[in-house]
Amino acid sequence: MKSMRDIVKFYSEQGIITAPGSFESLCDAVPDDLPGMVSLIQHLFLHIHWAERYGVAPTEEQKEHVQDRFVEKILERIMSLDSRPLTEERPYEKRFFGNCRDFSVFLVSLLRRKGIPAVARCGFGTYFSPGRYEDHWVVEYWDKEKSRWVMADPQIDDFMRERLGLEFDTLDMPRGLFLNAAEAWRMCREGGADPEHFGIFDMRGLWFIRGNLLRDLASLNKVELLPWDGWGLAAQSESEMSDSDYALLDRVAGAIISESDEVFTLFDHELLQVPPVIVSFTPGGVLRERIY
Repeated sequence: MKSMRDIVKFYSEQGIITAPGSFESLCDAVPDDLPGMVSLIQHLFLHIHWAERYGVAPTEEQKEHVQDRFVEKILERIMSLDSRPLTEERPYEKRFFGNCRDFSVFLVSLLRRKGIPAVARCGFGTYFSPGRYEDHWVVEYWDKEKSRWVMADPQIDDFMRERLGLEFDTLDMPRGLFLNAAEAWRMCREGGADPEHFGIFDMRGLWFIRGNLLRDLASLNKVELLPWDGWGLAAQSESEMSDSDYALLDRVAGAIISESDEVFTLFDHELLQVPPVIVSFTPGGVLRERIY
């Protein structure tokens, strides 16, 4: 059983996705406090699916920003658009057009850079559409003063808060507003919710939850993949799934919910582990990229 000290150390260190690489020195001026970090991110990023509500029509080039899997690549693009320090707010047209995953993974990188344990969580938000569980990512970080893990949603700025009518603290979220994918999987497998209420746009169902479950497992092992990356059980069609496959996924969900060490040992399973070359199913076709 991993000790709390081991967990804190593990999530305090960068992974292959969150490492800023050659742009690490840019992070020296980043604020030390969480509100400051989130504010910085919100001045560097614009959510691709909310852009038009801010009065911005994304170009084809800006639509491609979401394919940048690594924080180092995100930083490279940010600086290529506007070479000023990260602490200076960008105009909308000079921002990184990302999604919830990008906001969360970037915050995790900044927190780990400060030695603060943090992990990006893949699951579903309940606060975007009544009666729906929308595909979403958030951050959990260890607050030493509060001696507990705190959940934060770095995507929600003042404009989104007003448009969505949110009244809760998005930097210390009450439990239940976001379900990690393991919680969603178990809820649907036990008949407590309709899988068709989980997903995004016209993509919904248990197959979608399955993909998020594998992405959450990977993220807990510090491999924070894109929402459309596919591998192993995350890439199989429903017709290819066997009873043993479902039993394995039930085991994954149980390990995540119980915070068992199996979260780490199961990641070595041939149907669960992330391969060196990942496959992404994008609007432009199937893309392959080496991540190890």
